[in-house]
Amino acid sequence: MDQLASYIDYTYLKAVWGKKEREQFFLDAKKYRFAAVCLHPYFVSEASKELAGSSVNICTVIGFPFGLQNSMVKAFETKIAVEEGADEIDVVMNLCAFKEKEFSFVEEELLAIRKEAKDLILKVIIETCFLDHEEIKKAAKLCINIGADFVKTSTGFGTYGAKEQDVALIRKEVGSKLGVKASGGIKTKQQAVELIRAGASRLGTSLALEIIGAL
Repeated sequence: MDQLASYIDYTYLKAVWGKKEREQFFLDAKKYRFAAVCLHPYFVSEASKELAGSSVNICTVIGFPFGLQNSMVKAFETKIAVEEGADEIDVVMNLCAFKEKEFSFVEEELLAIRKEAKDLILKVIIETCFLDHEEIKKAAKLCINIGADFVKTSTGFGTYGAKEQDVALIRKEVGSKLGVKASGGIKTKQQAVELIRAGASRLGTSLALEIIGAL
């Protein structure tokens, strides 16, 4: 259980989240020693207090869920998240710009976010469900270029989430340079194990307790 938990970003990214639910969420995160919690920026400050002294990192999402905010807004959102106690940043790549081959724009935006994230872990969500194989490889290379720490498959808001073949393709492209975070639609222990075997070094899921057998 502990070994699998160490791969997981325990995630809550729904629109409404009550105080008692959050309290239990943080207690469970500490109890089972997940790699991180992943939550909206609004909750970073609270998480920083609740998880103080624990081994659990605080991850937040930037430009979520579509990545189409103004670049300056995404950079500023990152800056505030860092100031409020985030340990990891999961930023959504501007998919429209990428699909239109505005690669310089995408790189410049991500470099600005990399700068604001300082030395924190930076994961770039490339939303694989909208990309073909060549585009996935191009996006992975771009993540290497801007100094990201992870390529992340999905937001969970696309047409599908993490797939083994996409994870394997990203892993082949980045080698050991970057981590690979599989996210979106991970519901069972079997899925989790298969994604890790395919090359994932981190998993994002809201069903972490079910997957590790805590429920």
